[in-house]
Amino acid sequence: MSKSSPVNKAWKSLAWLLVLVAGLVAVNGAGVMFGGGSWTPKLALDLEGGTQIVLAPQLESGQSVTAEQLVQAVSIIRQRVDAAGVSESEISTQGANNIVVSIPGQPDDATLARIQASAKLEFRPVLVTSAPSSATIGADGVSTPAPTADPSLSTIPAISPSNASDLNYITPALEAQFIAFDCATESTAATNVAPADLPLITCDNTNTAKFLLGPVEVSGSDISDATSSLVTTQTGASTGQWAVNIVFNDAGTSTFAGVTSRLFGMTGAQNQFAIVLDGKVISAPSTNAVITDGRPQITGGFTQDSAKVLADQLKYGALPIGFQVQSSDTISATLGSTQLANGILAGVIGLILVVVYSLLQYRMLGLVTVFSLAVAAVITYLLVTILSWREGYRLSLAGVAGLIVAIGITADSFIVYFERVRDELRDGRGLESAVEAGWKRALRTIIASDTVNFLAAVTLFILAIGNVRGFALTLGLTTIVDLIVVMLFTHPVMQILAQTKFFGGGNKWSGLDPTALGAVYRGRARFQAPAAAKGTKAAGSAKEASKRQTIAERKAETLTSEKDTQISAKGNR
Repeated sequence: MSKSSPVNKAWKSLAWLLVLVAGLVAVNGAGVMFGGGSWTPKLALDLEGGTQIVLAPQLESGQSVTAEQLVQAVSIIRQRVDAAGVSESEISTQGANNIVVSIPGQPDDATLARIQASAKLEFRPVLVTSAPSSATIGADGVSTPAPTADPSLSTIPAISPSNASDLNYITPALEAQFIAFDCATESTAATNVAPADLPLITCDNTNTAKFLLGPVEVSGSDISDATSSLVTTQTGASTGQWAVNIVFNDAGTSTFAGVTSRLFGMTGAQNQFAIVLDGKVISAPSTNAVITDGRPQITGGFTQDSAKVLADQLKYGALPIGFQVQSSDTISATLGSTQLANGILAGVIGLILVVVYSLLQYRMLGLVTVFSLAVAAVITYLLVTILSWREGYRLSLAGVAGLIVAIGITADSFIVYFERVRDELRDGRGLESAVEAGWKRALRTIIASDTVNFLAAVTLFILAIGNVRGFALTLGLTTIVDLIVVMLFTHPVMQILAQTKFFGGGNKWSGLDPTALGAVYRGRARFQAPAAAKGTKAAGSAKEASKRQTIAERKAETLTSEKDTQISAKGNR
């Protein structure tokens, strides 16, 4: 293989690195122009401030909130918010009743719906459906609402209903109440609810139809998973309509199969089953088949965002009690620009110390560390910005700390590589050979070290909450970037520098001078140990070379010395 082969590989690696950086710039640029992205990452609550929402429980007369219900509600709300990405939100309890949700920036309507909706899902059979309003228009054009239901009417079914679709549930009182029910009026009232074992009168979420529904047959607690996706035809073509895909557990699958089996044989409104969310019918599809696999699909005029919000609510469960927004206030940053400036200053000081150490220890070779850190910083910045745009990530002070820690992790990889190369030079290799041999030895160490860091970051991200997840994310991200940079930039640059006269010739300012490292240069790729009569400098070089020996090399040297002693003893005899 030609001597230029490592150089060719080096230029190819640098070309791939350039493609990677250009691709990240292009993705982020597309987000800025078309997707509402930005060239700067979003900041978290501690650095930017945001909105504080106080949620108060909706309680009936005599009802109270337990501590367990509050803890469960906090956990569910946190999961809903985190489902959109690591947004560095803070969710906590306030007093014995309220929940405080602090969100960076100004939340939109979808975020508010994700937080406060109780997501109580019920599947009820449809008994009767009609127009949304009970008002009638007289000859004079004046709208006259239907009279209030007579309270003396019977509320007990004449015949006990045999199933949830039985029309015997419709008592005279219930029928009168249904006729008088006005969707326009009820839409301004509190969420319509009814006991699970009794019929429910309600409207759809657009107030275009009202329903009289039978008792609950399947509840949201029987859902094991929920996702959102586009509806497709049997041929796989997309219809452009968004839907929520539900997966029932075993109990829900069995019950739902029995419900669809009964409804499939009915006609008219009784062929329908209503999917009721928080007291409103979001969809009332006809039963065109018996669903036995426990995987129904909900459609109902969803957008991509609303379908994802509903799927997240159903996936993480319903809140144990209903909440309403009591107050929503803008809050300032808890740490502010001063702390951010201090954090950045700490990072700059750390970076300067690393650069100074590299230049003192490795002279001009230390510039490779400087440029490698610069490349790592560019890639990390672009990745954080893209995550901020696509996944809702917000950079907190804890995340900044993760980026500062990354300086040491990245510099450590370069030091390991450089020391391996210098060890090879001490063993008598030429620089080109030392770069390749040192890289093979260093790569194993670098991968092992970065793997440990990455596993620690993943563990933190999975188990922790809040700001700690932000630290874990930046730590894991920079660990991956470290591997990319050392393989696509640091090593290729070393391969190219090995061909230059300044580094390849062992200039004393290069940091790769064989004489200073404990070997004497005799010609191209030929070294010998320093002569014994070299004075203090030779002694220091030999001592430094001894320190750099591996355990295996020391054992080998000890065995060789023992063999020489035995041979000498035999010769004397």
